Amino acid sequence: MKKYQEMTKAELLQEKEQLEAEYKKIKEIGLQLNMARGKPSSEQLDLSMDLLNVLTKDDIIKAEDGTDCRNYGIMDGIEEAKELMAEMVGCKKENVIVYGNSSLNIMYDQVARAEIFGICGNTPWSKLDKVKFLCPVPGYDRHFKITQTFGIEMINIPMTSEGPDMDLVEKYVNNDESVKGIWCVPKYSNPQGVVYSDETVRRFANLKPAAKDFRIFWDNAYAVHHLYDDKQAEILNILDECAKAGNPDMVYQFSSTSKVTFPGAGIAALSSSEANLKDIKSKLTVQTIGHDKINQLRHVKYFKNIDGIKAHMKKQADIIRPKFEMLLDMLNKEIKPLGIGSWVDPVGGYFVCFESLEGCAKEIIAKCKEAGVTMTGAGAPFPYGKDDKDSTIRIAPTYPSMDELKKATEVFITCTKLVSVNKCLEVAESKILEVETEKELF
Repeated sequence: MKKYQEMTKAELLQEKEQLEAEYKKIKEIGLQLNMARGKPSSEQLDLSMDLLNVLTKDDIIKAEDGTDCRNYGIMDGIEEAKELMAEMVGCKKENVIVYGNSSLNIMYDQVARAEIFGICGNTPWSKLDKVKFLCPVPGYDRHFKITQTFGIEMINIPMTSEGPDMDLVEKYVNNDESVKGIWCVPKYSNPQGVVYSDETVRRFANLKPAAKDFRIFWDNAYAVHHLYDDKQAEILNILDECAKAGNPDMVYQFSSTSKVTFPGAGIAALSSSEANLKDIKSKLTVQTIGHDKINQLRHVKYFKNIDGIKAHMKKQADIIRPKFEMLLDMLNKEIKPLGIGSWVDPVGGYFVCFESLEGCAKEIIAKCKEAGVTMTGAGAPFPYGKDDKDSTIRIAPTYPSMDELKKATEVFITCTKLVSVNKCLEVAESKILEVETEKELF
């Protein structure tokens, strides 16, 4: 199979004619498929239905310390829930606050508190002339939406195979006092599936921030979301590494069971240093008397410990792994030989990050939508929705059924080929024009 870049103009035109006919047939089918967000499928959600039967009206709804979970109190979460969430990310329960259902909510609150009250006695960000945040790209669009909402200037940091470009991170953090934070998804990053190397984690821990209130927003969303038993990534414990480096207060770590049990009905947690937790609790005590302790207790009784979570996540992997493998197999067969796309095969997380030819992503997604397949908007993995290369596409294979995913991927492949062949024709025609212009000049 010839790469598009190696085809003659005549060959490209022939390919285009075939693809346009194929695309027309697809549109006539009237598909309505969705690969826009990384949502668990109904089959995955069914795995957790017994969670709803763990507690009944005849049970004693009390925590281990005797607290009646039906009543007010315990602002920072019941002890056994702290233990469970600590095990999930590998920290001590003393470093954990357990909240309600959403880790994104916790992240938003942390930025809001920094804006309104400041962090650990420092000047509120809203009173500063300039506040900047580092954003590894491609990254998680909802992270960027938080900082954009508060008018914080976002700076792109390119991702590498080992995590963010740490030379750039160190340059900004260590020399610019207006840089107050960085978004990180350290394990199976959204959307690339990158795992931060030990060196990257240690370099984060050893940062020397110009700003006393600089914080790493460490979103460990995919801590237990492995696809394979024999390819389970491990990352260094950021809290431990920061403490070793003399920077115990530099990180907020976020986690949840949103993609473990039920999105919207799980439990979420923040883990950090003693000083940070004291600062957070001083404001949290005004915000709430306590979160949903019944749901915290329900999760503890259902999983019991980290081994219960691991066994549950193995069942999750058995459902979504075939979807990833089918998608990647189709891309390898249909796209790779043509030289019109690249990606990294993830071993965990929820996404495949597709890199098209430059200048093609928006058009590919638009054509998919016209053919009945909704995908994440082009530019979403970048601050302000601006992908300068217009090449990054986030594919979310977990929600559709296998049959739906196959159809959606077929549409994506056809659209990618059609847009790419048009791009290559533009390049070919541009080269012909250049040659003709040169002939006229000489």
